[in-house]
Amino acid sequence: MISNFIPFIKKESLHILRDVRTMMIVLLIPVALMIIFGFAISTEVNNLNVAIVAPNRSEAVQEAVDKLYNNPYFTITDYINNGDIDKTLRSGMADAVVVFDEDYDRLLAQRAEGIDTPPAIQFIFDASNTNIAETGAVYLQNVISGDLSQQMLLNLHLLYNPQMKSAYTFVPGIMGLIFILICSMMTSVSIVREKEVGTMEVLLVSPVSPIKIIFAKMIPYFIISCINLATILVIARYMLDVPMSGGLFGIITVSIIYLILSLALGLFFSTMTSTQAIAMLLTAMVLMMPNMMLSGMVFPLENLPSVLMPLSYITPARWYIEAVRKMMIMGLPITAVIKELTILLFMTAVIMGVSLKKFNDKLE
Repeated sequence: MISNFIPFIKKESLHILRDVRTMMIVLLIPVALMIIFGFAISTEVNNLNVAIVAPNRSEAVQEAVDKLYNNPYFTITDYINNGDIDKTLRSGMADAVVVFDEDYDRLLAQRAEGIDTPPAIQFIFDASNTNIAETGAVYLQNVISGDLSQQMLLNLHLLYNPQMKSAYTFVPGIMGLIFILICSMMTSVSIVREKEVGTMEVLLVSPVSPIKIIFAKMIPYFIISCINLATILVIARYMLDVPMSGGLFGIITVSIIYLILSLALGLFFSTMTSTQAIAMLLTAMVLMMPNMMLSGMVFPLENLPSVLMPLSYITPARWYIEAVRKMMIMGLPITAVIKELTILLFMTAVIMGVSLKKFNDKLE
């Protein structure tokens, strides 16, 4: 039985290795997408131009300004007068203005003694870019938190991602999107190609059952997907500096289940199409937008309207991204993602079963 099965795996593997274009697509494109998206999709604020208003440039004021000056996220443009704030922001010379009260030293001392005082520092932002305004405000507060905790009663704590690196948020989402697109396209196009060129009939007259033929075609792509997984994890860890605090075992386990689920989806799409072009188009249209919009990759799931929330529950990427974020960023073990793991296993079993049955019925 196995002796009849192995030759089909070897045949498909050799066919893939001889096809340079396919190898380029399945191995290099995921790496390129990971790097491009990892750096391009960013909510971080870098080189934020900050102007300073300081009527009294005391030692305490200079100490606070030095904290901003020595931080790579900020560029101190100039000291300006209070009346030039609007002009400076409108001209684009600065993205934000930090205004120190004239009695900064006195207010600081009173706050240290426990006396309630008004804020001694104001942050004024150009909010036409909400990302800069929201993220920059948090960055500024974090940089001079020692002063703000006294002056503005601020107690700021940023857990799991204290530097607010956007890669921590987007890398799990990018992994979920890349895997489900590439894996499903690989299997759908591969099987449709056999039907398109007329070689599927030749395979079906062999002594091996159709189901085993399909598995033989999926196994090489599963191995390639595992290579992609290893490459992407290396890029995430050493190029994008994403931690994997929960341990590699849990991340790899959940990812392998997700890869099998994605390959099964490709098999399902192959039963609905007759040409490679249609298979790729259908896979991209059905999987890309829902998995981007309904998985929490880009937009918080809490922002979804109640009508669309049920659709997010049947989106595989949602559960994979949630599990990977918990293990990568929050440092939780695999036991903490049992819910997500169970849902992915259930989806994999259902989609694999339906796909194989539908494909077998179509062949017969």
